[in-house]
Amino acid sequence: MAYKSILTVATHAAHVPKAIAAAAQICAQNDAHLDVMALGIDRTQVGYSYVGTGAAMMQVALDRADADARALEAAVKAAFAAESPSLRATVEAAVTQLGALTDLVAQRARFADLVLLARPYGKDQGAEAEAVVEAAMFEGQAPVLVLPESGLAKAVPGRIVIAWNQSREALRAVRAALPMLKQADMVTITIIDPPAHGPERSDPGGMLCQMLVRHGVRAEVSVLARTLPRVSDVLSRHVRDSDADLLVMGAYGHSRFREAILGGATRNMLEQSTVPVLMAH
Repeated sequence: MAYKSILTVATHAAHVPKAIAAAAQICAQNDAHLDVMALGIDRTQVGYSYVGTGAAMMQVALDRADADARALEAAVKAAFAAESPSLRATVEAAVTQLGALTDLVAQRARFADLVLLARPYGKDQGAEAEAVVEAAMFEGQAPVLVLPESGLAKAVPGRIVIAWNQSREALRAVRAALPMLKQADMVTITIIDPPAHGPERSDPGGMLCQMLVRHGVRAEVSVLARTLPRVSDVLSRHVRDSDADLLVMGAYGHSRFREAILGGATRNMLEQSTVPVLMAH
């Protein structure tokens, strides 16, 4: 298996160059095609309007979203021009209301092997950035590679950390990451405070390690104690100590509503990670 169709969604011009540069690296490594959606978003949610003004307000908002989409399309084409002529890539400009964004992104993500997106939190990022990540993962059922602010350092990660908790989300992320795992110099299956009772109680991570080794992955298991208040803090420290180039983890093991209210390891990792994070649900 290899990544042959890469998708990225542009919602803010400032993040376009890094996203295209990273996607181009992965495309070159996998002989893949890059699809880019330049998304102009109508963020207005009209609750009421005076008689005769509603249509005008909606038209102004749509015109603004259309202009944003065209500007993003131009930024994407400029980023294409900075890459190798051998890059096979297409860009599509689209306009959507914020509430309809999920269906549009999910439709494209379903047919992508990997969706590459900028970190959805931080400077210049609005609610639509997180909505795009969630749409690709949950409705599109696609693995998502989220870039840190520094971008993608290596198309082929030398050292990869897998956050393993025996969940189906984590296993799906591992399967999605197999093309990268097989090329890595070392893969560390990391387990934090494994349960005393369960199918892996006597050999945490052993079955996953066996599966990966049979695929030719150079893997080892690392069991860590929860020495910090949050699991994400322990994981982040381990990623730094390991000098890892990529983190692979399942996303949103609990309900999305609980994650949105309380945070959770997924959001914490995306907010603080200094390396790309490959997630799946």
